[in-house]
Amino acid sequence: MTRPQEDTNTARALQGLQSSNSSVRLRAALAVGAAPDPRFVDTLIERCATEPDFYVRDMLTWALTRHSPAVTVPKLVDELRSERGQARSQALHTLSKIGDRRAWPAVTRALLTDADEEVARAAWRAAVVLVPDGEEAELAAVFATQLGRGERETQLSLSRALIALGEVIMPALSAAGTSPDPRVRQHAIATERLLRDPDAGFEFAIEEAKRIVALGPASQEG
Repeated sequence: MTRPQEDTNTARALQGLQSSNSSVRLRAALAVGAAPDPRFVDTLIERCATEPDFYVRDMLTWALTRHSPAVTVPKLVDELRSERGQARSQALHTLSKIGDRRAWPAVTRALLTDADEEVARAAWRAAVVLVPDGEEAELAAVFATQLGRGERETQLSLSRALIALGEVIMPALSAAGTSPDPRVRQHAIATERLLRDPDAGFEFAIEEAKRIVALGPASQEG
C-alpha cells in the first residue's frame, strides 16, 4: 500500500513530465528513473512519442530502462504499431537499450524498411542488439535492401549496423556490389572497406567507392 507522500511525489513527477519547460521535464524523467514505479510506464512511453527535446527523450528512455522489462517490453512492442513515427523510433531505441531478445519478433521487415528514416535507423540499431544467434545473415540480407538509401548520416547508420554483424554480411554486400544502381554499389563497397579497415572513416570509404564504381570492376582488382 502506498503512503500519501509517495502518491504526492508520483503526482508531482507525472505533472512535471507534462511541463512546457524542458528543464522541468528532464528533472521529472530523472526523478522517475531514480525511483521506478510501474505506474509511470504508460506516461513515459506516451511522452516519448511527442517529446521534442533530444535530451529529455534520452532521459525518458533511461527511465524506462530502470523499470522491469516484464512491464516495459510488451508496452513498447505495442508502440511499434503506432502511426506516429517518433513513437515507433523511440520505442525501438528504448528496446535496443533494454536488450531483451523477447522483443525480436516485433522488429519486422516493415520497420527495417520504414519510409521514415528515423524509424528505419532505430530499427537497424535495435535489430543488431536483438537478433538471435544464427539469424545474422538473414538480417544482413534485409539490411542490404536498404543500401544506397538516404544521405550520408543514414548510410553511415546502415553501414555501422551491417558491420556490427561481422563477416556474415559479405554475401549480401557482394550481391549488392552488382546492383545496376551506382549508389547501391558505392554503399556496398564502402561498407566492405570499413569492415576491413574500421579506421578508414566513412567519408574516405564512400569517396573511394565512388571512384571504384566510376572506373568499373577492374579498379577493384588487387
